Amino acid sequence: MQRPLFLALLLLSLMWGGSFFFIKILLPDFEPLPISFLRSGFGLATIVLIMLVTRQKFGWKSIPWPLMIVVGLVNTAVPWTLIGLSETKLTSSMASVLNATTPLWTMVVGILFFKAASNFVQWLGIAIAFVGILVLVDVNPESFVSVDLVGLFCMLTATLCYGIGTQLSRRLSGLTLYQTTFGTLLTTTLATGIASLLWADADWAQVAAWHNLGALVGLGVFGSGVAYILFYYLVQKGSPEFATLVTYLLPVTAIIWGYTLLDEAITWNLLAGMMLVLCGVFVAGRKANKAAVVDK
Repeated sequence: MQRPLFLALLLLSLMWGGSFFFIKILLPDFEPLPISFLRSGFGLATIVLIMLVTRQKFGWKSIPWPLMIVVGLVNTAVPWTLIGLSETKLTSSMASVLNATTPLWTMVVGILFFKAASNFVQWLGIAIAFVGILVLVDVNPESFVSVDLVGLFCMLTATLCYGIGTQLSRRLSGLTLYQTTFGTLLTTTLATGIASLLWADADWAQVAAWHNLGALVGLGVFGSGVAYILFYYLVQKGSPEFATLVTYLLPVTAIIWGYTLLDEAITWNLLAGMMLVLCGVFVAGRKANKAAVVDK
């Protein structure tokens, strides 16, 4: 395997792992809906620029817009907003580890609703990851769990949305990754922009603050724009299986971001829960042949 591929994999994990840190930076000045709007808007501008420079076809007429709108809402707009809500209650490290359960939700949704085949090994992996979640949230007889239940519910619902969205996005056949990314980000920008105007109280002038602008560049330009191109590069030049290694690196880099820049504690249940969740993902996905983007 070539060294540039490993460098690209590391950069991708840093970008997607850093997204949880950047959301934390933005939350004091913005509600979750405006953060989703700004994130998708910066990402959309980046993808459009890349497509223009590389002369990629937008293919407006070839995009099945009704399905694209559904995928954009379920796979991007809703989970991004829910992740923002969860991070008002949870640490970025905790949110990132819960986010690593996305491949399992994708598998469960596929088995239950899309007639995907299943076997004992897959269910064993899902069970291991479930135990990991119990360890992660520190289930105990006194307080039940040691994390905020609203934050936990929002984060797990976001990963469930990713699972449903991943299954639906497979119906977008015949489109390039550029077209799919463009369509989903356009849908998300419009949806969250309208929702922000209707239901959120945002001081848009705060975007110009250096810390917010820097966070939006990291979250939108790199995490929601450049990162998808890097993932596509890993799939093409490496393999789908190699690209999915980001699943295992993402929570590790997110924990490093949180510990070094947000002073978040690294507890035994965080590390043990992460190891069990990632072990479950590995066991359940051993038979997988296709890559799935994790996030975001």
